[in-house]
Amino acid sequence: MVGVCKECGLPEDLCVCETIAREQQKITVGVEKRKFGKKYTIVSGIKKEVNVDDILRRLKAKFACGGTAKTGEIELQGDHKSRMKAVLVDMGFPEETIDIKG
Repeated sequence: MVGVCKECGLPEDLCVCETIAREQQKITVGVEKRKFGKKYTIVSGIKKEVNVDDILRRLKAKFACGGTAKTGEIELQGDHKSRMKAVLVDMGFPEETIDIKG
């Protein structure tokens, strides 16, 4: 038996809540230089309505790096800023909502 989504009222296999949440957020991608000169790619602005753990797992696999999700941010080891926009668009985020900091 398929359950019903509490947010949109549709069956769980047809639920569009996550798709709507992806379209309504502003994502910022930047690079931080930390201890010992190591670079980290920081993806911020992803709201909790979207499955952050799934996005983190897919990004880590795509870039072959380590990473973590902390307080609304995804941190990936290394500088992946140049390829991040294309990967996030492939995951279903609209291109105009992704901002790459220089």
